Amino acid sequence: MADPTPVFEDLRVESEELDRLVAELSPERWDTPTPAPRWTVAHQIAHLAWTDHSALLAVTDPDAFQGLVEAALKAPGTFVDEGAEEGAALPPGELLARWRKGRAALGTALRAAPPGTRFPWYGPPMSAASMATGRLMETWAHGQDVADALGVVRPPTDRLRHVVRIGVRARDFAFGAHGLTPPAEEFRIELRSPSGELWTYGPESAAQRVTGPALDFCLLATQRAHRADLALTAVGEDADRWLDIAQAFAGPPGDGRAPRGGTP
Repeated sequence: MADPTPVFEDLRVESEELDRLVAELSPERWDTPTPAPRWTVAHQIAHLAWTDHSALLAVTDPDAFQGLVEAALKAPGTFVDEGAEEGAALPPGELLARWRKGRAALGTALRAAPPGTRFPWYGPPMSAASMATGRLMETWAHGQDVADALGVVRPPTDRLRHVVRIGVRARDFAFGAHGLTPPAEEFRIELRSPSGELWTYGPESAAQRVTGPALDFCLLATQRAHRADLALTAVGEDADRWLDIAQAFAGPPGDGRAPRGGTP
């Protein structure tokens, strides 16, 4: 079994990087609109704090987490937004403290989890490493919303390998979410990491191929940029279709982002 420690550490570092981005903001800047409709910087951080709390309950109190699942099933279209709204209404200092406390508690709980343990989630049960990977993906994606809102360009890091892995593994889910039958054959995926490595997935001889920068793939799979603005190349009809519908997150397909200067 692979050592999950690296993803735990990468999640901590990713969270601290976003923390530094918002820690010194004035209260007015916390109200800055982000690319997500109706969500401010405060909503983005509140959502991360809310989801970290959900994950902590899944790890430490499965019965309490089941209550969250039941609430989500009763209001599937509003459950997430309600959690963000509640946190965003807090004073920024209180919200920031809540996020810090929650993510630290989650990190401790994940590191203490016995090897092989799987925890309930809104989708399939997850291992501690998978839970941390999902939290890193969300932290990076919502951090991108915050950075875009504040006009900050974040240097990409090789922590993106975790986001890439989720996006690649979610290929069939993305097809299914759009009512499409997933392709039977594997794709070859070759992505250049921020440090210059080539990250590869799938058989080298595959006819369906996707190539480009890992950052661009992550922006696409988290729906933080439109395909037209990214340097991703597809070879094959199925691979081309995938780049139109890729998503690294659970749930229904999102609306995505409009291309720069235009509409989808």
